[in-house]
Amino acid sequence: MFIKTTTRAALIAALALTTAAAWPRMASAETVLRIGMTAADIPRTLGQPDQGFEGNRFTGVTMYDALTGWDLSSADKASVVIPGLATEWKVDDADKTKWTFKLRPGVTFHDGSPFNADAVVWNVEKVLKQDAPQFDPSQVGVTASRMPTLASAKKIDDMTVELTTKEPDSFLPINLTNLFMASPAKWQHFYDKADGADAKAKSQAAWTAFAKDAAGTGPWKMASFTPRERLELVKNASYWDKARVPKIDKMVLLPMPEANARTAALLSGQVDWVEAPAPDALPEIKQRGFKLYANEQPHVWPWQFSRVEGSPWNDIRVRKAANLCVDREGLKDGLLAGLMVPATGTFEPGHPWRGKPTFEIKYDKPAAQKLMQEAGFGPNKKLTVKIQTSASGSGQMQPLPMNEYLQQALAECYFDVQLDVIEWNTLFTNWRRGAKDPSANGSNATNVTYAAMDPFFALVRFLQSSMAPPVSNNWGFINNPKFDELVKKARQTFDPAARDAALAELHAASVDDAAFLYVAHDVGPRAMSPKITGVIQPKSWFIDFSLVSMQ
Repeated sequence: MFIKTTTRAALIAALALTTAAAWPRMASAETVLRIGMTAADIPRTLGQPDQGFEGNRFTGVTMYDALTGWDLSSADKASVVIPGLATEWKVDDADKTKWTFKLRPGVTFHDGSPFNADAVVWNVEKVLKQDAPQFDPSQVGVTASRMPTLASAKKIDDMTVELTTKEPDSFLPINLTNLFMASPAKWQHFYDKADGADAKAKSQAAWTAFAKDAAGTGPWKMASFTPRERLELVKNASYWDKARVPKIDKMVLLPMPEANARTAALLSGQVDWVEAPAPDALPEIKQRGFKLYANEQPHVWPWQFSRVEGSPWNDIRVRKAANLCVDREGLKDGLLAGLMVPATGTFEPGHPWRGKPTFEIKYDKPAAQKLMQEAGFGPNKKLTVKIQTSASGSGQMQPLPMNEYLQQALAECYFDVQLDVIEWNTLFTNWRRGAKDPSANGSNATNVTYAAMDPFFALVRFLQSSMAPPVSNNWGFINNPKFDELVKKARQTFDPAARDAALAELHAASVDDAAFLYVAHDVGPRAMSPKITGVIQPKSWFIDFSLVSMQ
């Protein structure tokens, strides 16, 4: 049973007073939406955000567009891929590594330059072509790892491009939602003015300048930027999708990584909207008339196990025992005040990729203890495991108290859990370095939440052996031939129904192998002023701020 170690109510009340002068109100006729993010810093603004999908949410899909995007218009239906800066696409019938994308005409970047095939090629090469002037190593990790089969781009005509993959990959249109289009003309302007000993130094200086005065094609434009403090965005009145021209004049993004501080800022009127409020403050938030939004997201809060030689998680009995020793309903109803969905895998029953796993993930402490005893552990011989986690961060929910809950729960099944708590951005960087890297600090599990919106993000980057670091996020170096075979089968299946069947088989195999400690699905809780209307909380990590109004 989890014992709460911190009472937040008094702290929140005190913070509400001390926060009052932090961000002065803006006295003007314009409508201004102030948001307290869970991030500790403003996500990168140069076109490829850092800080996971919180970065994409705030500095990706706001200022930028990709060739494909997510439908965020419904709170009831699953968010699916829709046309973005590409109006249509097709894989070549004879060569499944070649795709043709038709581009949207009449789109301009915020600096007035045209969006066209040249811009697409330029943006692909900024992360893939090392000898391109605009190649930026700092953008590669958060981009190339999300679309690992994309090899090149070629202009066919002004409004048509051909993309080539290293192997047949039916996931490509989904992966391209992560490649945001920055203005080549704006970057070139900064490059031409940059000082530097060589072209590489000038390129780096140009990207640094671009980040402070960015230009994409998105519904929001950068107005002002103060690193680690605030980012101000204004509506793009000439946005190409007239239905998504923002209804609010300005949006101010404020980094507030601590849940109590975010909640205090909302209650004191210093912000209008907070991500992930403190769960035990929800009664006061509701009582004072603030609105609370939540919806099940395609998201998993897990422990990702190391499978390198010598890892305690190499024993499937231990992996299954951990999954059976957690009272997820108790976590939901207690610590998280109802704001989670218990996880029994990456996908729950009813999802087309769920499949039919034979291992049932549930709370069964006697079965967990039996498995641990069979593995050689018991009350007098605990198994020490170390988990690397963060104190906050994108999608991390309430990571420290949740891990303390698991620490106490697993102790009853003969685990001695040690927590290695580090800063969120550092944890996210370590995620791509892997369990063998010194950055793991001896940990044999990592706690980074993951998106489950598409096959690559949900399954492939963790389960395929070739996705081990530094390629992608197979942090624990899983090497299971069955997983590899099923990944290849799904990737090379272009019929949607057959591909879904292959993915369901892959997911069932991963659950039966207890590949993760599956704990929770986030519901993306956000609390906000009753003055805010038009909010649609989709079944997605993202949300469309363009639809929001303020009275």
